Amino acid sequence: MSDYKLDPNKPIDVAEILKDLESYRPHRRGWTWRKPVPDLHMGPFEYHDCTEPLKRSVPLPPAHYFGDIDPQPGPVITTEIASGRFEDDIRRMRMAAHHGADHIMVIRTAGQSHFDGLIEGTPQGMGGVPITRKQVRAQRKALDMIEDEVGRPINYHSYVSGVAGPDIAVMFAEEGVNGVHQDPQYNVIYRNINMIRSFVDACESKKLIAWAGMAQIDGAHNANATAREAWKVMPELMVQHGINAIFSARVGINKKNICLSTVPPTATPAPCVHMDLPYAVALRDLFHEYRMRAQMNTKYIESSTREATVTHVLNMFISKLTSADIQSTITPDEGRNVPWHIYNIEACDTAKQTLVGLDGLMEMVELKKDGYLREKARELKERAVLFMEEMLDQGGYFNAVQEGMFVDSGIYPERNGDGIARKIDGGIGAGTIFKRAEDYMAPVTAHYGYNNVAQYGEQYKENPSALIGGCTLECPEKIIYIDELDEQDNVNVRMSEVKDFVPGGKQIRPEMEWLADGTVMLTMFFPAPKPIAEAAALECAKRMNLTECEVISREIMHPQDGTRIEVKGKVPFEIDVDKLEIPKEPDVLSDDVIRKDIERRPRKIVAATVGEDEHSVGLREIIDIKHGGIEKYGMEVIYLGTSCPPEKLVQAAVEVNADAIMASTIISHDDIHYKNIAKIDQIAREMGIRDKIIFIAGGTQVTPELARKAGADEGFGRGTHGVHNATFLIKRRWEMEAAERAKKEQQSGENC
Repeated sequence: MSDYKLDPNKPIDVAEILKDLESYRPHRRGWTWRKPVPDLHMGPFEYHDCTEPLKRSVPLPPAHYFGDIDPQPGPVITTEIASGRFEDDIRRMRMAAHHGADHIMVIRTAGQSHFDGLIEGTPQGMGGVPITRKQVRAQRKALDMIEDEVGRPINYHSYVSGVAGPDIAVMFAEEGVNGVHQDPQYNVIYRNINMIRSFVDACESKKLIAWAGMAQIDGAHNANATAREAWKVMPELMVQHGINAIFSARVGINKKNICLSTVPPTATPAPCVHMDLPYAVALRDLFHEYRMRAQMNTKYIESSTREATVTHVLNMFISKLTSADIQSTITPDEGRNVPWHIYNIEACDTAKQTLVGLDGLMEMVELKKDGYLREKARELKERAVLFMEEMLDQGGYFNAVQEGMFVDSGIYPERNGDGIARKIDGGIGAGTIFKRAEDYMAPVTAHYGYNNVAQYGEQYKENPSALIGGCTLECPEKIIYIDELDEQDNVNVRMSEVKDFVPGGKQIRPEMEWLADGTVMLTMFFPAPKPIAEAAALECAKRMNLTECEVISREIMHPQDGTRIEVKGKVPFEIDVDKLEIPKEPDVLSDDVIRKDIERRPRKIVAATVGEDEHSVGLREIIDIKHGGIEKYGMEVIYLGTSCPPEKLVQAAVEVNADAIMASTIISHDDIHYKNIAKIDQIAREMGIRDKIIFIAGGTQVTPELARKAGADEGFGRGTHGVHNATFLIKRRWEMEAAERAKKEQQSGENC
């Protein structure tokens, strides 16, 4: 066995993950929920709804103001991965785990519902990953290592559906998969699989799900994406939830592991909270014994990341007002089929930031017990019950589907004749169900229904696999592991094609979803209508020598005067890492160190925007305590405003006996910014204070090297914050004090 372990300071090595897969066994099975920590204290804050922190993680960007704390909200957070190459998804899994995801849901490739058996090998997918044993085992192995790294169990998930559903369920139980989508109605309504076949298969699949302790998520939310007017099918959704939830519980799945996949059915500009919150309340009233998996609405997503993020946050607000045990984080991929690594991670951060930001909300607010909210929730429940009663009157679910009762554009009992109708004796897999022979026997651990095992002895009824010395669920050494079958379409070939771009290597290219795919995204704005803007954007990308250019998003700012366009394309080159000029990270002192030094020796600074420059915002952000500027450390700043002549700035420093001069200069034509820096240096020398005072200059067009060349002690460009200036002022003063001490010691020695 390989002894490979993740190194937090190195990229994950997919080649090492793939070694010895034939003998790898998952570390655990079964779903794991987060562990609440009441009254959690992290940094300066107390949290009310959060869970155990991670051992290693990537905090939210604002966290550096609060000691890099990274509180984890209550719901399990999902990221959904569908790049088509499982080896590249492994890297995305590690990133997602560090950003708070503990439910990695692998979207399977389009069409796999219609495969009648397991796929072997690791072919490349389209619109998803082909779910194969090798792919599952490799990703579970990687997640076993990743969860050790972050210090929290990570749930691995995919789909148990289609005509190979029971086969996949067996494989998932064997390979340590922790959560699954399983809902026979999904097969029937959305994949046109024969309903009898689908429900019989579901019995066996759900028995395996129960044995393995997996969480089961249903597929009712698909009605939101299929119905012509999604907000009208809420009663129907509740019926679909009810059928699958009760079915699963009867087969033996723990109700605490049965999850309703809930999706708010509207999106702005609809009054979405007003319409969706009563539905969320009704669901939780009816299904209080079960878990809730909240997903954002994707039916009405176009392609803007801003739009998707707002929808996500509004949907999570409803989750917080009611409940969510699992919070899904689907991204704009759904709208434009562009599965960027970065958007998966940003969606995880959006969920974490929103849910932590809403921590303790329900201790302060309460949903009204009467009025519109409760009346609407009751109405929806009544409509769902009436729907169920009509379905029973028609002879049950099969007949109701055949009559087109499901997924249409009317709220029950409205009917517009556009429901999806499936025939009881039609669809894929029709006629493939056969009655068991009287002496049928299946000696396996997890098996649904009567299998006549008692004919071999009553002692085998509770443990039928004892007849064969244990089945593969108990004896994984009996599993037949098949590696690659296709000589061309397999992971080894794909990885060999990009072997020069292994993370941490000498060659690098930008990527969107696959290692070194070379894909970049450009955002452009054109003062033109959409057709012209799209054509112009593509032309720009081509003139930049990008290849395979494609418009992936467009937003009209005005029908004639402005359109924002996003284009993706590929760069036709690679970058040699050794030839890059890598800037040094700024050396920043801690706030405590800076404050203590200011207490030791208070500092006085004169500051202004110099020359004929009227810009003030940037300098105010460096100074003002409101923006985290140097005032917060106790430094005294005398601000002279804008358009300050260099002579006035230096004279003010003399008059107040300042320790430092801070000059801001934004305008750069004719290099006026560097000329003013040089002038300040010259005047300070003429007045005899240059060696006694620190002089720093900054602005969006200033580079440190040229600022120093012009005479400043240091220059600060775009992206500078107050702490960078404060750190330099402290360190430069230390250098000056050290030089003074050395000079005094030298003079003392000479006098002796």
